[in-house]
Amino acid sequence: MAGFSLTATELLLTGASLAVSGFCYYMYRRSRAKVEHLNRAPILPIDENLRNLIIDTPGESLQYVVIEGTVKSIDEPLRSLFFKDTLGVLQRFMLQEPRLQWNSLSLKWDVIDRVVYQRASMVPFVLVGSDETTVRVQEPFHASGDYMETVHEKFYHSVCTFGDIIGQCLSGVKPKGFLEIEKMLKVGTTLTGVGELIIDKDGTLSLRAPTNGAEYLLSLRDFSHVKEKALSSTFWWKFGFGVCALAGVAVLFWVGFRFYRRRRQEQERREFERLMGEALNATGLKDGQDNQPDNTCVICLNQPRNCVLLYCGHVCCCFRCYQA
Repeated sequence: MAGFSLTATELLLTGASLAVSGFCYYMYRRSRAKVEHLNRAPILPIDENLRNLIIDTPGESLQYVVIEGTVKSIDEPLRSLFFKDTLGVLQRFMLQEPRLQWNSLSLKWDVIDRVVYQRASMVPFVLVGSDETTVRVQEPFHASGDYMETVHEKFYHSVCTFGDIIGQCLSGVKPKGFLEIEKMLKVGTTLTGVGELIIDKDGTLSLRAPTNGAEYLLSLRDFSHVKEKALSSTFWWKFGFGVCALAGVAVLFWVGFRFYRRRRQEQERREFERLMGEALNATGLKDGQDNQPDNTCVICLNQPRNCVLLYCGHVCCCFRCYQA
């Protein structure tokens, strides 16, 4: 396809739209698979019938179910680092350093959080049902979801000397201070768990990460909120995929239209030159060399006259000078 070419901007836009739309489609497929797993997951109460249901199931495990119970510590519960009367089974302490970094493209300061220190602690815990039946939760830190609440958050402003200010101006990075965060899963909290239910060797009911590849979820909210959040995520990934795909199609359409317009102009030029040659031959301008008038373009004085000006009918310039 002679004459077909992509500019650097068109190539960059096309590649970016294809890459982003591909990523959005991949995330949409993952999110949709998560929603399908949640729709098929049965909601089971934690009671004495749960054990018999697992025993009657082939393989003695329920692949993907939803349970809800009250958090209870098996061992001595953890105490908050800042509030000694706050007890929990999961604890995560983080020390972040928010920084201002100069962005030369947008000409503004961007806020970047850097984790300076992080520590996670846990004690074994169970979910207690209505009749005191318990289900032990395995490997909770491997689960996704908002299953811990922030019990402490405090910001400490940084103190800078004159030398620090000079160094910040040269490096383009300004520390704002330190953010101290403590999150805990408190004892007595109602927790929703989505995963695989099994009976351990010691006869304990346990919730663990599914072996079929589904997502292991723990949440402080009820199951309906978990499904709504998954559906919202699916919608936005689908929307992002559609927008990026349409942007790529629009760029390709513009490139095709530009190529078509260029081909059309080339065809019109060739057809015009052919008609001009026939018109000049018909007027007798192809007589002998002595009788042939000067046929040079009056503008460039180089190319032959091959352009008829309408509506006067003058033949005085070439097609290239007419375009100019």
